[in-house]
Amino acid sequence: MEIFEALAKEFNIKEEYSKNLIKLLDEDATIPFIARYRKEMHGSLDDQVIRSFADRLAYLRNFEDRKATILKSIDEQGKLTDDLRKKLDEAKTLTELEDIYRPYKPKRKTRATEAIAKGLEPLADIIMEQKEDGKTLTELADPFVDEEKGVKSTDEAIQGAKDIIAERISDDSDTRKELREFLQKSAFIVSVMKKEKETKKKKDEIKVVNNADKYAEKEGSAKASSADTYAMYDGFKQEVAKIPSHRILAINRGENEGFLKVSLEMNDEKCLEIIGKNFKVKETIFKDVLLDTQKDSFERLIAPSLEREVRAELTDKANEQAIHNFELNLKPLLMEAPLKNKRILGFDPGYRMGCKLAVIDENGKVLDTSVIYPTEPFKKIEDAKRIMTMLISKHKVDVISIGNGTASKESEIFVADLIKMIDRKVNYAVVSEAGASVYSASKIGAEEFPDFNVNLRSAVSIARRLQDPLAELIKIDVKSIGVGQYQHDMPQKRLTEVLDGVVEDCVNAVGADVNTASPSLLKRVSGLNEGIAKNIVAYREENGAFASRKEFLKVPKLGAKAFEQCAGFLRIAGGKEILDNTSVHPESYESAKKLLEIFGMTKDDVKNGNVSKLPELVAERGENKIAVELGIGVPTLEDIVAELVKPGRDIREEAEHLELRSDVLGIEDLKEGMTLKGTVRNVIDFGAFVDIGVHQDGLVHISEICDRFIKHPSEELTVGQIVNVKVISLDIPKKRIGLSIRKAGVEE
Repeated sequence: MEIFEALAKEFNIKEEYSKNLIKLLDEDATIPFIARYRKEMHGSLDDQVIRSFADRLAYLRNFEDRKATILKSIDEQGKLTDDLRKKLDEAKTLTELEDIYRPYKPKRKTRATEAIAKGLEPLADIIMEQKEDGKTLTELADPFVDEEKGVKSTDEAIQGAKDIIAERISDDSDTRKELREFLQKSAFIVSVMKKEKETKKKKDEIKVVNNADKYAEKEGSAKASSADTYAMYDGFKQEVAKIPSHRILAINRGENEGFLKVSLEMNDEKCLEIIGKNFKVKETIFKDVLLDTQKDSFERLIAPSLEREVRAELTDKANEQAIHNFELNLKPLLMEAPLKNKRILGFDPGYRMGCKLAVIDENGKVLDTSVIYPTEPFKKIEDAKRIMTMLISKHKVDVISIGNGTASKESEIFVADLIKMIDRKVNYAVVSEAGASVYSASKIGAEEFPDFNVNLRSAVSIARRLQDPLAELIKIDVKSIGVGQYQHDMPQKRLTEVLDGVVEDCVNAVGADVNTASPSLLKRVSGLNEGIAKNIVAYREENGAFASRKEFLKVPKLGAKAFEQCAGFLRIAGGKEILDNTSVHPESYESAKKLLEIFGMTKDDVKNGNVSKLPELVAERGENKIAVELGIGVPTLEDIVAELVKPGRDIREEAEHLELRSDVLGIEDLKEGMTLKGTVRNVIDFGAFVDIGVHQDGLVHISEICDRFIKHPSEELTVGQIVNVKVISLDIPKKRIGLSIRKAGVEE
């Protein structure tokens, strides 16, 4: 089966679409461009499906390349048979390929290769054939004794033959496959605390429960010490087939940090039965030797190897699940609704170094900065109030954006008290400051604000991430944004690849104003890179604002290919051509103009908002008929109509806005049974953390999300979603809040 056929079948699409996608990807078309402007070529697949398609294409090509390498290697050894070629052709995974190749793969020095070098392979063949000719095993081994080759006795000859047989058993692809599948279904992951890392907890105080989710809340606490975190895994045991991904990652981390000893518990007797079934032992003089060799092969070679493989596969799956969770959380975070047309005061809380302030205007320009000391150890509250009041009055501040890190609660109380005393209506919001310090110390931060110290840059970032989350958060290494788990344990290349894809999709879904966008934003636009992004900024600084999309071609290194890929995603607000402020691609401008003419409309009607009936008119006349008239596909027609009705629209405005507050709530104000409104901050395997306005996020366990069974919290929740929750448990000393969504509307 050709690769395009295999992909068409796997993704349930037409073979024509599969071919087209492969061609577009091979031509270096970006996924946002393919998804948006080549819908007719692939049946309007979304960007996520196309990314999955691209991943599988890369895997299958790598698979075919590896197969060709293996075939060549075996052929060069003169060992390629028709049966072996067929077996390789029928292999479906890289693991199967490597299993088949294992006996032919050049090996480093092993006991078996040493025995072969000593000329003991014929003896191994005799033993495996199990044919008796009246001689004893010692007599059969005697001709192989050769001191010059290092075989000093018949016992050494027999042992060398056993080593060769043991490796043959270990290298048998069918046996390894059967054993691997058996272990995946029946083996257990077991962990114990290493003695040298024992905690002070008594053994009888450590709960050993196979239901991993009972540990969830404790594991979710970032403040738990390593000893406390991993003590709960002393004696932990759970089936390989059932252990959840987050548990694998937790155990792996405990092992890597030296607290846990982790192993795979398997049914040795059953494994030996599987080996015995594939390598039958007859009632001959060779029986005891072969049974002993099978046991040695399993214990010394197969078990350790398959344990590594099974654990590696568990880790790979867990990593992919964790990366997928990060991906699910990152997209809604980046796509949170911007707070437009507001002047915002960024408030970066702190103690000894004070609270850093930065006021930005409606376009994100910094108007003023300051530092106040309303918290310990200085508590200069009156002085802080005076400075804050002056900044709010002078710059007509509408909203205060408070970072949720150190001293956040004290700062929130201070701000809530202050805004009750001033004449101007001001609200505040508590925003995640995850990654703000990373931005402050970054090259991007230094380039933007060379005269600011790192603390003031952080205050600017906190203000801007409320004003335009996407534009600000893309300046930060997305792994530092705080919506994942175990991100530093992930394979970094794969994690970066996936998260960069999310950022790319979000930036291009929203589009970028070419006359105001930062280089950090522009480099994420389809078809652009860091160099071209900087050239765009340099061009507009030298020549003034871009007047039309055609002018993009004057930017150094922005050639025809880059223009094709980026033009539809770069907007020009207030230009002469209204279509330049839409996601209509320049290649479709003539079609858009012709569409308007069909119904007696003009581009001025679009600019003045007088085309609201266009969708209705198109539907009455018939989409297919109009598409034929215009020489375009129906999907492109639908996109053009949508853009003409709402030119310059920001799709993020459809998302829920962050809740603005005017008063403060502390954990001590909570009571079990209270119903509150909260914002989902992080969605993980065992539940979700929800911000309810106190310093600590509450945990909604997966069992408390809804009344129906769900496999993963992401089926119901996304980051940034506003939800009603009920407080179902409180542990104020440990600062833990248990919440329920499904009980939020239930009277007790």
